[in-house]
Amino acid sequence: MVLTMSIVMWGLLASLAAGLMTGVGALPVLFGRSISRRTSDTLLGFAAGVMLSASYFSLILPGIDAAEALYGSVTTAALIAGAGIALGALVVAAMNEALPHEHFIEGREGAEGAALAKIWLFVIAITIHNFPEGMAVGVGFGGGDVANGLSLATGIGLQNAPEGLAVAVALRGLNYSKFTSFAIALLTGLVEPIGGLIGAAAVSFSEVALPWGLAFAAGAMLYIISHEIIPETHRHGHQNRATTGLIFGLILMMVLDVALG
Repeated sequence: MVLTMSIVMWGLLASLAAGLMTGVGALPVLFGRSISRRTSDTLLGFAAGVMLSASYFSLILPGIDAAEALYGSVTTAALIAGAGIALGALVVAAMNEALPHEHFIEGREGAEGAALAKIWLFVIAITIHNFPEGMAVGVGFGGGDVANGLSLATGIGLQNAPEGLAVAVALRGLNYSKFTSFAIALLTGLVEPIGGLIGAAAVSFSEVALPWGLAFAAGAMLYIISHEIIPETHRHGHQNRATTGLIFGLILMMVLDVALG
């Protein structure tokens, strides 16, 4: 029980630290700093690369290893990983359809949210995005592998910084104040420890849940990468820079995973 509680606490604190990086990234708006659309797309491409690498090296592969250890079959392990990935993507897709939210470029999506202020639609959109990231960090610790959890938390924190800056700058472009833009960026990151706590607790109390949890978190992040981040980085003609950022982020996360793991 002591070990379980310590692992859950690791997941909570690490996902909190990763979530706070959203606010760190948004700090420049308090000092009147701005970034070009080209730089923003490059940084978001970097974030996508980190998430993509983390999905495979820190979630899917450990999930397959955990399932193989449980069932003694590589085929069964691969099928569990595939089912978990699909389930994670489907849950985030359902949230995307059911919850009213608004993207900076695409506008409103999901259920009708006319009664909600535009600022809260943005908050819901970023919350849909950040919750699976926190859950991934928590799940990474949940199996008792602190090194894997630290690698995930580091990678998610790194990609949260440019996301926080992009959110704050976009809100400033919509005439929100410096403080409001910073505060919203910070608050959207604070949903991550909630996901981290749920993820760590779920897989800590059931060995069978570990491979499913790892694959589920990977599927949720892969959906976000494909549905949200990459299309956003390619809308303004900066796809070459965004792709360069993605490759660099993927390599950096891979090296971190190997070094810390």
